[in-house]
Amino acid sequence: MEKPWLPHYPQGVPEEISTSGYESLSDLFTEACARHADRRALVFMGRSITYKELGSVSTAVAAWIQAQELPAGSRVALMMPNVLAYVPALLAALQAGMVAVNINPMYTAAELEAQLRDSRPDLIFIFESFAATLGQVPADLRPSKIVLVSAGDLMGLKGKVIDFAARHVKRMVPTHAFSDAFKFDAVVKQGRSLSFKKPSLNLTHTAVLQYTGGTTGTPKGAELSHGNLVANVLQVQAVARPALGESGGAGMVILTALPLYHIFAMTVCGLFALHAGMCSVLVADPRKLDTLVAAWRRDPVGIFPAVNTLFNALVHNEAFQQLDFSSLRLCFGGGAAVQRAVAEKWKEVTGRPIIEGYGLTETSPVAIVNPTNAIEYSGDIGLPVPSTEVMILDGNEQPVGLGEAGEVAIRGPQVMKGYWGRSDDTRAAFTADGFFKTGDIGIMSPDGRVRIIDRKKDMILVSGFNVYPNEVEQVVASHPGVLECVVVGVPDPRSGEAVKLYVVRKDPSLTVEELRHWCAERLTPYKRPHQIEFRAELPKSNTGKILRRVLRDEPSQKA
Repeated sequence: MEKPWLPHYPQGVPEEISTSGYESLSDLFTEACARHADRRALVFMGRSITYKELGSVSTAVAAWIQAQELPAGSRVALMMPNVLAYVPALLAALQAGMVAVNINPMYTAAELEAQLRDSRPDLIFIFESFAATLGQVPADLRPSKIVLVSAGDLMGLKGKVIDFAARHVKRMVPTHAFSDAFKFDAVVKQGRSLSFKKPSLNLTHTAVLQYTGGTTGTPKGAELSHGNLVANVLQVQAVARPALGESGGAGMVILTALPLYHIFAMTVCGLFALHAGMCSVLVADPRKLDTLVAAWRRDPVGIFPAVNTLFNALVHNEAFQQLDFSSLRLCFGGGAAVQRAVAEKWKEVTGRPIIEGYGLTETSPVAIVNPTNAIEYSGDIGLPVPSTEVMILDGNEQPVGLGEAGEVAIRGPQVMKGYWGRSDDTRAAFTADGFFKTGDIGIMSPDGRVRIIDRKKDMILVSGFNVYPNEVEQVVASHPGVLECVVVGVPDPRSGEAVKLYVVRKDPSLTVEELRHWCAERLTPYKRPHQIEFRAELPKSNTGKILRRVLRDEPSQKA
């Protein structure tokens, strides 16, 4: 197929990447820990560990996992926020030849039960504050082995003080029934006395079961192989080179505010950062902006991956506006569409553009990204990354012409093996020639740039006309009195569906009439909001993605 994007790659970005030389994802880490031994690998609450220490801890935990005599390929669940133990636990599961299963620690018992029922892990590393939730899951679905993780693990004496305060002063650890479970620090200590045996792995073996966000339906486990994730790390490295230079980011600080259990953060802030030799500064809760700002002030940030809502919250924070941005080299935007108004304000405050990219859980996730040497926000998602093919398809899975709208389809080494235990869903997700159908509606320009119009499932049909929520949201977000907004379709007896707009005000005096006038000047009639509702806040996932589904379901819940 033709690849009109290739002539527009920045100098130094290759057309293809090669995963030869790597037998598994673990090879990337072993190599990084040796090459960057004395550099800081992770920082949390002021405590840092070096690459040498990280390698030692992860190997000890891997040896302990192997001593549990689990069959090769057993699932190991990780249910914790961004604490020091997360990364070595992830690496250990992979080193030991197991399959890592990331679980959102904020899940309810019902949500946790559904994921455990589907993935059936034999072992779980769980943050102690969420152990009570596990206790509400039927005993036959709980992993047979449980390791409790605390905020103070790997932090020495300071960690003991932090844990005492969390447990006995702030009472952040609800009572649970797993007092006899393994403790992470004890696992590390025991593992150091055990011998680790490198398992027989290759790039086709499954490394991670990464569950889709569930914003449009029941979460499914995307089966990501060692080869998928190695390829995506190398693809991110290739496209980042124009911004990071020949050092590739070694020694730079990457602020990890997005949760590592999410695919965007796991690959970019976790796997890529480690491969590059970066120092990942962990923030457990990005909603606490004072904590994030304090972390940035202690360690001036060079690379900042974030989502639209976090960029937006920061640029309106006075303390953030006063930070030193001289070290900042690359700001990755993903997870959800970056709004132009937010991108322009970010450039004004920091002096750096947001480099927007695109991907999905099923693509490990990065598939399309803007050139990282760009000096302005582009408004589109950029060019396919090396070794990746993108087509725009019509309803019959046939390619449409350049400039025409259709479903974005992707083929490349980072695309998942399939959905765990769901062969029918897997077949339905791919075209006959192996392109993954994303469910997103997009347009490709003559120079290969891709613009996402909207989610196929979020599209609103007003009197037979397609309305894409992102387009309306971009218009509303550009109003100076709007802080956040989201658009959904609601039933309407006259037009079938109508556009409903939810707004969080920046200016308390903003009125419905003002917004109607703003939209009337900028949108054709059928795209204008039929209903407008002000809210104090909008429902969001833990990654900051606004959950349209929650708002869309409200009318039926009220009914």
